[in-house]
Amino acid sequence: MDKTKQMKQNAKTVNKYLNSKLKGNPKKLYDAAGHLIVNGGKRLRPYMVIKSCQILKGKVSNAMPAASAVEMVHNFSLVHDDIMDNDEMRHGVPTVHKKFGMPIAILAGDVLFSKAFQIITDSKLPPMATTQIVSRLAKACVDICEGQLLDVKMAEERKIPSQAEYITMIGKKTAALFDVSCAMGAICATNKAKDILNLSSFGRNLGIAFQITDDLIGVMGDPKITKKPVGNDLREGKKSLPILMAIKLAEGNDKKIILKAFGNLKISGKNLDKAVEVIRSLGIEESVRKQALRYAEKAEKSLENYSGSAKTELISLLDFVVKRSV
Repeated sequence: MDKTKQMKQNAKTVNKYLNSKLKGNPKKLYDAAGHLIVNGGKRLRPYMVIKSCQILKGKVSNAMPAASAVEMVHNFSLVHDDIMDNDEMRHGVPTVHKKFGMPIAILAGDVLFSKAFQIITDSKLPPMATTQIVSRLAKACVDICEGQLLDVKMAEERKIPSQAEYITMIGKKTAALFDVSCAMGAICATNKAKDILNLSSFGRNLGIAFQITDDLIGVMGDPKITKKPVGNDLREGKKSLPILMAIKLAEGNDKKIILKAFGNLKISGKNLDKAVEVIRSLGIEESVRKQALRYAEKAEKSLENYSGSAKTELISLLDFVVKRSV
């Protein structure tokens, strides 16, 4: 079975479990909480929880509460992200605050956050495993909030951040949830610290590779795939790795063209296309792919002592993430 089919099959199982947990009154609150869940998403993080459990010979049924919890936390972050950015669309549908209004959207995010921990504590895992999972997921939530603020601060400041600052930010904002997904999956199967550390390391490095690739797509992505204009992140002034590298490498008129487009919401489509072409001509795509590949190789090394189909599926996830088309 190819990667896309595997993930779709996994998503169906997770969705069924999620839907059973997102019911209650007032109905409108739970409709809002489930709005983004029912309208898309690959369920990548739950997939990582389940495969990280299976690689250590654990049962899928043991991992399902943690898999659903991490997806709820992910969607909680998306709801609040969309509010902060005042985005109107996600997954091709109106964002939660646009469809249901701001007060209900905030409450929907809060319900998703709270339900995530309720699902774990209601599970039939051993008490020690439950405590570890709750502790790690809580820390990941703190990291996400810190990473989000680092991203906001980067956007507000005039100075161009270093690559190390960028990696720190995405390490918290994005990779923390990948890290905890794999760690929780491992905890559902074992109490061995070394195994949990290895899976955690896999998730973290996969998460950084994922975000680097995502940021490349945000600059050069095909609008038919991304549902956003080409060069969207450049126009919005996002200080992502491809843009940081382009600004650093460009000289003379090329640099002027990029800087003219950077953060210029009123730039014409023609001038934005020109800036993207300049970035392409600098070989940024190849350089960024190499950076993503470095983290993918670190992730793969974390699993070198394991075998079996779950390992194969996790390793193929690296290719799926890093080689995504722009």
